[in-house]
Amino acid sequence: MTMSRQATGAPAAPPSSGPGERDGRTARRPLVLRMLARPEVGVLLGAVAVFVFFCAAAPTFRTGSAMATVLYQSSTIGIMALPVALLMIGGEFDLSSGVAVITSALTASMVSYQLTMNAWVGVIVALVVSLGIGAFNGWLVMRTGLPSFLITLGTFLGLQGVNLAVTKLITGNVATDDISDMQGFGQAKALFASSFTVGGVQFKVTVLWWLGFAALATWVLLRTKYGNWIFAVGGNQDSARAVGVPVRFTKITLFMLVGFGAWFVGMHQLFAFNTVQSGEGVGQELIYIAAAVIGGCLLTGGYGSAIGPVFGAFMFGMVSQGIVYAGWNPDWFKAFLGVMLLGATLINLWVRQSATRR
Repeated sequence: MTMSRQATGAPAAPPSSGPGERDGRTARRPLVLRMLARPEVGVLLGAVAVFVFFCAAAPTFRTGSAMATVLYQSSTIGIMALPVALLMIGGEFDLSSGVAVITSALTASMVSYQLTMNAWVGVIVALVVSLGIGAFNGWLVMRTGLPSFLITLGTFLGLQGVNLAVTKLITGNVATDDISDMQGFGQAKALFASSFTVGGVQFKVTVLWWLGFAALATWVLLRTKYGNWIFAVGGNQDSARAVGVPVRFTKITLFMLVGFGAWFVGMHQLFAFNTVQSGEGVGQELIYIAAAVIGGCLLTGGYGSAIGPVFGAFMFGMVSQGIVYAGWNPDWFKAFLGVMLLGATLINLWVRQSATRR
């Protein structure tokens, strides 16, 4: 009996692991896999490949002036791609962002010129209008529960019509009048559209604004409570609300951030060229979204970074200008865009699966 009890007593302890052994629960993946799981790593490698390719294919691409042009092209896309990316991380889209840029520029121009006001008055009125458009989009999305794709598609069509109709009604033309002689124009141009020289090469100030906004967005995402809210509402809105995240506030302010980006880029276009064509901006929203997707933001929300869209916009700038420097037909840009977007989507899918795989 004693022998039987001893044989069927407490279960034997599992063999202990050696000091250098780990089970599957504590094993860490290799550093390379952990790095590849970062949302911005894929687009960084892609940007390096595109840079090397055009450096080899177009010798002019390697010059300082060419790189200044590439950075300028990238910055005008990247400034808008940043808030669009934050909105996508929050689980929403804004298809009106392209025409909203033109709306802000038209507003500032016509308020300044037609009312004979200081240029800064038009700038401030345009900011209020742009933030209002973003707040309206966010409020309508939260109020109705409809997909932001549908809401902002309606806003896109509405703004496109308003831009053309109001401009023709007020100016009698499809473009605004030249405001370069308006009071305050020089100061506004210095802020939004000036240039600076480094090593004999002239760069646009938008490059500095672009990098500054990227650094600020990265800090917000990774170091603030609001950044946690963005990831939370993008991952699961109901769960985020259940743990106290202000979902309505977060999403409305994200749409307003897109409005702010549209205002800033619109002011740059106005003070860089002195006038605005009311029919522009159509199709730009797809480039902003594509730059965010190429930069690692998932279409389903809850995943992404602010650095990724920086490299995504840089890829767009390199391709759009590299094709010209290589002497190719610029129509190929759209083909490159499609290839980059499809490739980025597949890479993001693999990265997402790698990040969640045990």
